[in-house]
Amino acid sequence: MSAIRSLIFVLFLIITVIPWATAVVILSIFLRGDPIYWACAGWLRLAIWGARFICGIRWRLQGMENLPPESDRKAGVVLLSKHQSTWETFAYPALFSHPLAYVFKRELLYVPFFGWAMARMDMIHIDRGRRTEAWNKVLTQGKRLGGQGNWVIMFPEGTRIARGEVGDYKTGGTRLAIEAGLPVVPIAATAARCWPRKSFLLKPGVVDISIGKQIPSTGRQPGELMAEVKDWIESEMRRLDPEAYASNPPPAGVAAAPAAPAATPR
Repeated sequence: MSAIRSLIFVLFLIITVIPWATAVVILSIFLRGDPIYWACAGWLRLAIWGARFICGIRWRLQGMENLPPESDRKAGVVLLSKHQSTWETFAYPALFSHPLAYVFKRELLYVPFFGWAMARMDMIHIDRGRRTEAWNKVLTQGKRLGGQGNWVIMFPEGTRIARGEVGDYKTGGTRLAIEAGLPVVPIAATAARCWPRKSFLLKPGVVDISIGKQIPSTGRQPGELMAEVKDWIESEMRRLDPEAYASNPPPAGVAAAPAAPAATPR
């Protein structure tokens, strides 16, 4: 049954993204900035609600009070999130009521329709094969976007990580935060519980998203700041999804945490 639902969902994505992305590309001839971003976010919202009704993937969201208030449109931050699935990359623009600027590999721009629409947004696409050039682009554009109030979002593990596993947390996000004078916000998300990495076989269930408190970057070193981010995210992942980590002891410095409290999923 899950396979049939997943197939229907993939067809739903294909059928809806073609006209939606075409409209975005046409709209971008006349408009730039936030209108294009929110037009794209509209399709992402459609996608996660499609996953909700077709595949039974719901979500619980906690910690929104840790993000800058909507009244302060110029308060930039660097969001550093656990990355397990395509789901959270779709969900964040759909759930957060503030423009995000993803740092992502430029190959995504070549995906028909989806990538063409992404290219119209003011985000940071990099060539991961050219590390120095990529970092300079992240720093330059990240400082510009953060300075104008965008929330720059990065996945410090660099790629999707299997459920219950811990990736190599790279310091690019904390280096950017320190250089730009922006706080960092850690985010834990258990999306692989329902949408595993490198798979389109979706399973019904609940994705938990937990947003941590802002961590000031002033006077910090990239490595020790990222270590604090990693400790919070991985401890929170064990709290939110203890079943996935039952046979995987916490890495050094990461404390085990009690089970997540009950909440009403959407």
